[in-house]
Amino acid sequence: MQKLTMKHCCNSVLLLIISCFVGFLSAPADAAVKKYQFDIQVKNVSRLCHAKPIVTVNGMFPGPTIYVREGDRVLVNVTNHVQYNMSIHWHGLKQYRNGWADGPAYITQCPIKTGNSYTYDFNVTGQRGTLWWHAHILWLRATVYGAIVIMPKQGTPFPFPQPYQETNIVLGEWWNSDVETIVNEANKLGLPPPTSDAHTINGKPGPLFPCSEKHTFAMEVESGTTYLLRIVNAALNDELFFAIAGHNMTVVEIDAVYTKPFTTQAILIAPGQTTNVLVKADQSPSRYFMAARPFMDAPITVDNKTVTAILQYKGIPNTVVPILPTLPAPNDTNFALNYNSKLRSLNTPQYPANVPLQVDRHLFYTIGLGQNPCPTCQNGTQLTASLNNITFVMPKIGLLQAHYFNISGAFRTDFPDRPPVPFNYTGAPLTANLGTSLGTRLSKVAFNSTIELVLQDTNLLTVESHPFHLHGYNFFVVGSGIGNFDPKQDPAKYNLVDPPERNTVGVPTGGWTAIRFRADNPGVWFMHCHLELHTMWGLKMAFVVENGKSPEESVLPPPKDLPPC
Repeated sequence: MQKLTMKHCCNSVLLLIISCFVGFLSAPADAAVKKYQFDIQVKNVSRLCHAKPIVTVNGMFPGPTIYVREGDRVLVNVTNHVQYNMSIHWHGLKQYRNGWADGPAYITQCPIKTGNSYTYDFNVTGQRGTLWWHAHILWLRATVYGAIVIMPKQGTPFPFPQPYQETNIVLGEWWNSDVETIVNEANKLGLPPPTSDAHTINGKPGPLFPCSEKHTFAMEVESGTTYLLRIVNAALNDELFFAIAGHNMTVVEIDAVYTKPFTTQAILIAPGQTTNVLVKADQSPSRYFMAARPFMDAPITVDNKTVTAILQYKGIPNTVVPILPTLPAPNDTNFALNYNSKLRSLNTPQYPANVPLQVDRHLFYTIGLGQNPCPTCQNGTQLTASLNNITFVMPKIGLLQAHYFNISGAFRTDFPDRPPVPFNYTGAPLTANLGTSLGTRLSKVAFNSTIELVLQDTNLLTVESHPFHLHGYNFFVVGSGIGNFDPKQDPAKYNLVDPPERNTVGVPTGGWTAIRFRADNPGVWFMHCHLELHTMWGLKMAFVVENGKSPEESVLPPPKDLPPC
């Protein structure tokens, strides 16, 4: 072994000091490395007079909030101590060139097996606001979820009045039974599982439910101050209205993108979406209910019960009975359309809305429910769902690995740009020819090309509102309408100036939504309905975005600890 002289040592130390100094100069002054340990573990939890073991992160329900600043690098080491395979998705984070950290099982990684660990390593670049994380395998996100709070860079103010304090409001769903068990039983029958037994706010259903007085979230406010509520819809299958008795809310951000502020008595938020609102404590000091319940304007069964939490002015005793807010009617389509039409990007020089004005490729995808033969199922058929009549089949290997390493046979790249047969998509309910074709079919997209995608709901079995989430990107919601999309008339009505920019959008019941994005993030990116039931039934697909010309426009190499298949 070579002996190290004093000179060697001094030179090494000097090199170390120089390299550290150079590293310090090249790193942004306010960038930091934030490290989190996520232990996936079972915990016994009691709600609604029922106790059951649930899968959690670090024994917390909901899981811990991730706090970062724009520009930070985040390392989350996930160790799986439960019997299920696990993967975590960082919903709304763009993961530039870094699909390895995106998290959907069998799309960008194989899951983390029992007893194993994987470190999600990603940068938070050019994003600030409220996002969230959740399990992205089976229905485990029923209990495995939490908020992500991205603060603006040091010294950068919010583009709205600085709130006195802020609070996370994470909306969820609770089943008294074990969720995986009831889902498996339903799949054997070819039918949907029972709807949830309650909705929750920060894991708590509130005092309108049995045994739930003690399971009620409360926030204390000081008269005359303003609060920022970071609201996340982590429910599995329900779009939700949310309101606070006696208090207006000012919407200032959706899906971690600033909006033109507007004031409303209630908000509508679909699964996967986030909404930041300012609330001024300007009413007579008392106790006020915050409440949420589903929006459903189609003939579909939902859990229609109301979850409540309490907004309590300082100094008011707990004996005061809170006032309930007036929520829109469960089927109030007009409120939903009107609310969504008010959402506009801020579109200032500092926060521009870079809407693609020229479109390289037009896509038209129909959303359908269907039935396929199933000899062992209750009616001899099983319910299914499709895009362009294709029910997506999950592969056995991560699609990003298959793409990166050119492994053949894992997927095809012939997902069609339009449905096989045009029809009257939103006419009378269609109850014949409900079969779909099955396949792991992806759509190949050229790097940096601009895409317009029209998502069209159909009346196959029934019309229904579908919240669609695209991984790896934000997109601009340039238009939407009721009925069939008209390619001649409807584009003239698009908003190409300040449309809302988001990562999850509701396609209206019996209607259509048009989105645009620039495909500047290479990799394999999942797109799916964020209603867990429909995702399970196959209402999903993925884009293969090709590499650009340079290494800086190409997918990064996979990390050493990527879980094996």
